[in-house]
Amino acid sequence: MSPSSDSSESSAARSSDTSADRPAPGRRTVLGAAAAAVPTALVGLSAPASATPARRPRPTGGDGAQDLPGGGDLGPNVIVFDPSTPGIQAKLDEIFRQQESAQFGSGRYALLFKPGTYHGLNAQLGFYTSIAGLGLSPDDTTINGDVTVDAGWFDGNATQNFWRSAENLALVPVSGTNRWAVAQAAPFRRMHVRGGLNLAPAGYGWASGGYIADSRIDGQVGPYSQQQWYTRDSAVGGWLNGVWNMVFSGVEGAPGQSFPDPPYTTLNTTPISREKPFLYLDGADYRVFLPEKRTAARGVTWGSGTPRGTSLPLSRFYVARPGDSAATLNQALGQGLHLLLTPGVYHLDQPLKVDRAGTVVLGLGYATLVPDGGATAVRVADVDGVRLAGFLVDAGPTNSETLVEVGPRGASADHSANPITVQDVFVRIGGSGAGKATTSIVVNSRHTIVDHTWVWRADHGTGVGWETNRADYGVVVNGDDVLATGLFVEHFNKYDVQWNGQRGRTIFFQNEKAYDAPNQAAIQNGSIKGYAAYKVADSVTSHEAWGLGSYCYYNVDPTIVQHHGFAAPNTSGVKFHDLLVVSLGGKGQYERVINDTGSPTSGTSTTPSTVVSYP
Repeated sequence: MSPSSDSSESSAARSSDTSADRPAPGRRTVLGAAAAAVPTALVGLSAPASATPARRPRPTGGDGAQDLPGGGDLGPNVIVFDPSTPGIQAKLDEIFRQQESAQFGSGRYALLFKPGTYHGLNAQLGFYTSIAGLGLSPDDTTINGDVTVDAGWFDGNATQNFWRSAENLALVPVSGTNRWAVAQAAPFRRMHVRGGLNLAPAGYGWASGGYIADSRIDGQVGPYSQQQWYTRDSAVGGWLNGVWNMVFSGVEGAPGQSFPDPPYTTLNTTPISREKPFLYLDGADYRVFLPEKRTAARGVTWGSGTPRGTSLPLSRFYVARPGDSAATLNQALGQGLHLLLTPGVYHLDQPLKVDRAGTVVLGLGYATLVPDGGATAVRVADVDGVRLAGFLVDAGPTNSETLVEVGPRGASADHSANPITVQDVFVRIGGSGAGKATTSIVVNSRHTIVDHTWVWRADHGTGVGWETNRADYGVVVNGDDVLATGLFVEHFNKYDVQWNGQRGRTIFFQNEKAYDAPNQAAIQNGSIKGYAAYKVADSVTSHEAWGLGSYCYYNVDPTIVQHHGFAAPNTSGVKFHDLLVVSLGGKGQYERVINDTGSPTSGTSTTPSTVVSYP
């Protein structure tokens, strides 16, 4: 087995960089290993132009006086390559140098590769950088080389390698193994690695990820120091080890169920899944492919022939650019257009109103929505088949009651045949500046699938403090029959997840309680010490969850005691499988795992307390 969490922990104190271009120390800083890899700096070239037609003049408002155009070019921050493009490596290096340590910067990039074969590339990905192939299958676009995430920028600590992605490519790694050392909000989707995949940084420093879906890794996946990982509907040639919480559903080649030793939670299939929409080229024309829903899913969607689903021409999309107003975007939605959000930061003074069934809102390059004046960023009606995918919502300084609303309060329509999906939609409160939101994501519509989200009240950056970036609730689920696959929710002032709907299911949950609670009284929940990370309402009679972990690191007041990580009604229809709580370095402790069940954490050993089955 790789270096253990304990050996990584022993090196933690060596990471103490506090230079101006790096985050102030927090748990993710002090738990980092000191090993560093120095990235190569090369001279960059200008970006190749997109091959799409020139866009018509952009509107200046959303008054409905004139219909908005669909289609058009993808803007300056979508960089499109083909195998004959000169200077590809230099351009990749130029963007990486800009984005490598720009954790809270405004740069946003999508690097798109037309179908074909590319040789000798190493695409190092920094913050807010997405790389993707433009074929219908990953094997349509082959890079003889690597798509690399490492942690040289942060002294070998990969726990802050957020907000980057790789999709729809085949890789033939130079060394036989590709390195993908990421933390949260860094999906690896629809990838074919013709070799192995290493999920740890050089030197095996700390890492806190991650998510793989619809991917085939021919060789072995080596998590090494990764604390937790979720892999869905994929195929792997082997899996090396686990530290705390490794979860698999619908994965060919996954290790067998063995939690807690090794800490593998393995489901043979995923109950319901529908892969994320993606941009591709049909000849010279861009289209967006919409994969179909699968039940009892297992393995990749693209392994034998054309994937199943439908597609839309780019002309059916309003191709949004930063500077477009919420009124303009809503005018486009009102006209019946879908939205393609090109990379950049969008300020919204009113919600995006997604009222039409089947609407697609797809972001490229971590397009970021900032609600101003306390607005909600996105509000979805109780309609079938809406797909939200691939964007970040960054709370503004005026408190928003909610940031993303899936269905109105009281929504009750049956969407089982064509659910709403929320995929790679990430939420941040603070970090890039003061932000506040009472509830980040609320799901009211039945049968919604939340497939990979990271909802984060910032623990470092700017605008961070117990009241400065106040955010009481991360995800609140009121709708019945909701499924979450890959749920990462961290640091909220009260409940990180509050589940009120019936027949909910979660496969994989990762949580850290808020570091910055000033004292025991600040987190007191009536007579209970602390708010659970994941709370199922007392009225719920049917719920099931697999592979859940909650960690505490109360560094402001290490004497804080958290009664439990998980709270649920004690009834036969509410079932939990494979739970753990961890005290990180002894900064705070848990008394129990779920309700009054499970052993307390103790000391500074960072050893999980586990419960295999509840009740």
